[in-house]
Amino acid sequence: MSEQGNQVAKAAAFIAGGAVIGAGLGLLFAPQTGVETRRSISRYARKAQMQTSRWGRAIKSGVEEVLDRKPAKDKNSGESRPQLTAVLN
Repeated sequence: MSEQGNQVAKAAAFIAGGAVIGAGLGLLFAPQTGVETRRSISRYARKAQMQTSRWGRAIKSGVEEVLDRKPAKDKNSGESRPQLTAVLN
């Protein structure tokens, strides 16, 4: 990855981290009861879990697609694909 790409990735990570921290602080200082706050955190955690699993499936399918597009001369060596597939599953 280029230096500019690394900088963009770092900036995106900082923005995402700041959003998560800000959301957490907002929940802690919100004028809600403990039950309502725990319910909100639980909903947020479920949504985050679903989004993470969607991203994981997308990455897995992308990696499998790249592995399927290998040149014919590399497909004959067949050893690396089953190992990578086993790691992904």
